[in-house]
Amino acid sequence: MFLPGFRSDMTGDKATALAAFCASRGQAMLRFDYSGHGASGGRFEDGTIGIWAQDALTVLDRLTAGPVILVGSSMGGWLALVTALHRPERIAAIVGIAAAPDFTERLMWDAMTFEERARLTRDGILLIPSQYGEPTPITWVLIEEGRTHMLLEGPISLDCPVRLLHGQADPDVPWETALRTADRLTSRDVEIVLIKDGDHRLSRPRDLALLRRTLAALLTPDGGEALAEAGMEPA
Repeated sequence: MFLPGFRSDMTGDKATALAAFCASRGQAMLRFDYSGHGASGGRFEDGTIGIWAQDALTVLDRLTAGPVILVGSSMGGWLALVTALHRPERIAAIVGIAAAPDFTERLMWDAMTFEERARLTRDGILLIPSQYGEPTPITWVLIEEGRTHMLLEGPISLDCPVRLLHGQADPDVPWETALRTADRLTSRDVEIVLIKDGDHRLSRPRDLALLRRTLAALLTPDGGEALAEAGMEPA
């Protein structure tokens, strides 16, 4: 089950690459859009971390059965952790791609100037320039409600395998976030892969190959078979 990032959707390179990979091995996969994203209804500005987490839980409960691997990109990595905490019995493993837990506080609010904070609390919305297109509307509700879902200040009580892939050239989410997330997870089966020249999206062919290998290893106990299924030759 793929969880997209903030203002992203289920048609992105990572989601479609995973869909093709899963189809090639007869593995069921589910991808979806949060409310206010992609093909789903609603206004993006009305969304919050809690609303989008509930979207993920609803999709998990109604459209899947059995053990599920959650693959979350950026914000989707945060939502994957929140989803797993609510349904630990359903989650077989988690893969975070530039996972960004607590980003509304650490990467948005903490980065704002005094004037920007004042404008946001007064007007309820702030437009932030984005290198990916139109300015991003940040609402006060998003910041305030996000504080009820913070994870990095205490233990993240999950026991499933977790794999964290993060580019060290990520301009949006510091790669140290992966280290902090791993430290907070109670699971003993946590691995971090750092890609020295990797950006935030990690959508280059070699990044997608790494993602396929990571997922294949979680789906298949035998490492050699996992590499073959990912289109790789064992070393």
